[in-house]
Amino acid sequence: MFEDFDRCYRAVQSKDARFDGWFVTAVITTGIYCRPSCPVRPPQGKNMRFYPTAAAAQQAGFRACKRCRPDATPGSPEWNIRTDMVARAMRLIADGVVDREGVPGLARHLGYSVRQLERHLLSEVGAGPLALARAQRAQTARLLIETTSLSFADVAFGAGFSSVRQFNDTVRSVFALSPRELRHRAHGARGAVAPGGLSLRLPFRGPLCPDSLFGHLVATSIPGCEEHRQGAYRRTLRLPNGNGIVALTPRPDHVACQLKVDDLRDVPTAIARCRRMLDLDADPEAVTDVLASDPYLEEAVNKAPGRRVPRTVDEAEFALRAVIGQQVSIAAARTHAATLVHRYGTPITDPDGGLSHVFPPPEVLAGIDPTDRSTVALPDARRQCFVRLIRALADGIVELGAGTDWDRARHQLAQLPGIGPWTVETIAMRALGDPDAFPATDMGVRRAAVQLGLGDTAASLLAHAERWRPWRAYSVQYLWSTQDHPINNWKPEEET
Repeated sequence: MFEDFDRCYRAVQSKDARFDGWFVTAVITTGIYCRPSCPVRPPQGKNMRFYPTAAAAQQAGFRACKRCRPDATPGSPEWNIRTDMVARAMRLIADGVVDREGVPGLARHLGYSVRQLERHLLSEVGAGPLALARAQRAQTARLLIETTSLSFADVAFGAGFSSVRQFNDTVRSVFALSPRELRHRAHGARGAVAPGGLSLRLPFRGPLCPDSLFGHLVATSIPGCEEHRQGAYRRTLRLPNGNGIVALTPRPDHVACQLKVDDLRDVPTAIARCRRMLDLDADPEAVTDVLASDPYLEEAVNKAPGRRVPRTVDEAEFALRAVIGQQVSIAAARTHAATLVHRYGTPITDPDGGLSHVFPPPEVLAGIDPTDRSTVALPDARRQCFVRLIRALADGIVELGAGTDWDRARHQLAQLPGIGPWTVETIAMRALGDPDAFPATDMGVRRAAVQLGLGDTAASLLAHAERWRPWRAYSVQYLWSTQDHPINNWKPEEET
């Protein structure tokens, strides 16, 4: 996108917000980079440069615009669509891998050498892994400066900087303001909150239809681990350095996020995972262009454009929940999962609601006896499948994560007895984030297909769904929306 100068220039001239996050605009006469939708009058084309990321613009010596705040745009949907190494690297960097494990750790996750990794990232996004992580730290620092009353030393630590001096130098170079000046500008616009608590906005590309997104998360929520309270979907988080609680509420132009974490170093990771769960970096217009062109889906798409795929904050957690949910009702799956969480999950204190536990990781569950029906009251074959998946995840035989190769994960899952196509595609769609995953044998999908006249076999549906690529996961949301089911109902004011 950023290499097509004419197209980028037209987007800037029209101040088209749809391109926010796809690229940034740098002005060589001012040394500033902006969103494509920045309200400032654009300069002559000869004075403009386009970069794929804020990190690339910063590395080229430009600072962020103080008016349009290009550091606070939705993320590029490209990294959620592509399956190559660069896209996987970008997802892992967003998840905080570089801050936790360094560039060698990132390279190890991807199976490349450090030199190969840096060469590919420089070629594709104009910045290496350290520069990309630095840009993310700067964004986190600004968030903590503006929304908390933390000391600047604590902000520096929480954002991942190795020293206060490095923090001060980075903030000044990226934003052309000192940390104190940033906080002063934000004072009065939004109140500071207590340390450990954040109140922030998660931006997205409109439109966003919250009904099936939040409705699905609430309808399938595990008591004690998730809840719907005072118009928000709330859940516990297991993070690299501790635990957390998040409350998410859809608004017309953003998702309000109330976040509490045990360790401030987990803030960027928690934000990235919440964005992934809500699919906030999606490009709804691209999805609509493809799906609405099919007469069978046209009415459903035009009725509620902007449906997102409800995903997860923990890929392993969702995979285990998918196996628990095989061939049982949502109510039964919630009951089984709640028993597991209360028996093996980590207790957590929630003074603002009814959350009590964090979902246990595979390493904690690895000792479950497959013959013990009291743990999860499933039929013998499915309980054994559940335990096999736990051990495969704990031992690394099945790898699920932000940077996972989707096809490899499908193959690893399919090798486990008891895991069939429905489970594999459901995990690919909701845990891995593959926008083209398609559980053709799903009962709700099949019912909708028959109702719409798309045939009564999985084979006929798969054949027709070829025209929905690469957005078949989104077609599932529209097919589900035709059914009278709790997952389609979001009641913002309900408290349970």
